[in-house]
Amino acid sequence: MRRPVHFDAAQLSFINIAQAASRIRKDYGNNARRSLTVCCSPAFSALWMAQRLPSFFSDNPDIDLDLVTSQNFLSLEPGIHPDIFITKMSRLRDGYASVPLFHDRIYPVCTPAYLQAHPEIQTLEGLRHSVLLNLSPYGRSQVAEHVDWSVWLAIHRLDLDERQKNGAHFFNANDYNLLIQMVLNGQGVALGFNQLVSHLIAQNLLMRPVPEELVLEESRHYFAYREDKASDSALARFRSWFFAQCGLLQE
Repeated sequence: MRRPVHFDAAQLSFINIAQAASRIRKDYGNNARRSLTVCCSPAFSALWMAQRLPSFFSDNPDIDLDLVTSQNFLSLEPGIHPDIFITKMSRLRDGYASVPLFHDRIYPVCTPAYLQAHPEIQTLEGLRHSVLLNLSPYGRSQVAEHVDWSVWLAIHRLDLDERQKNGAHFFNANDYNLLIQMVLNGQGVALGFNQLVSHLIAQNLLMRPVPEELVLEESRHYFAYREDKASDSALARFRSWFFAQCGLLQE
């Protein structure tokens, strides 16, 4: 039976320093393997990257990825210098070139079972009075436009404040992954961002109870990469794979 291993703070600090030094040697040494650091939001990482990355690793076994998630791309921890950002900011920082990607398409989503149990949500009026799982703006100050249920319904000429006062509950959270997991668990209806939920719809895990949607024509997501690594083969391969996954042609 193995005994527990005990470390104090000083020992852990030495291990961390050694690991950091190893990463530096890996980055600057003559190593056959290539490494890229990619930064994106937690939701994009969990709902977009996770189910697509196996194809990248299968085609590029010599490239290692270091995926960093953040809601605040302007103030990353010291020592983090991503090669690539997936962001909604067109001009992120000096030294990066940005390639426009897709617009946000936003529409309600629920499970097929939830729709069957609540057929009234097939109308906008029924949706307004249903269990709504809402993405709050907390921690999203860098996002120029924030679409929640209040905004989405208002654009479709419905006032969220006119919900039935003693009706279904309204749940608010700033963790989009949590909201989608709650939807998958049949706990209500959330707004789905097409690039994050389309694969779940294709798998019949989620569906759209109404056809209405909102397309943000004036804003896009961007693929921002370090200009000093524009000719780097690993970055070029990741970019080619990423654009193909998005259904976009290389510029």
